[in-house]
Amino acid sequence: MTRSQPRRARGTVGHANSALNLRLALASFGLVIMIVFSALAFRADLAWLGVVCAVLAVVAVVDLIVIQRRRAARRREEPGARHSLFE
Repeated sequence: MTRSQPRRARGTVGHANSALNLRLALASFGLVIMIVFSALAFRADLAWLGVVCAVLAVVAVVDLIVIQRRRAARRREEPGARHSLFE
């Protein structure tokens, strides 16, 4: 098993466990949207909704960190390889 894949995952280097580039794009989109929604909720005096959106933004940041670590490991294992959005 390679280091860019989580332990006991079904994916291999040839067939990745998840599309890391697509996950990166979706997590980035989720982070931006949750920050905007959180700001709008706080401006509308809906503190509970702002807190929920802020927590979801933190989850997106953690997901971005995990994705970047896996992409870096893949880059070390396959130097010079180019991956599309869905690989």
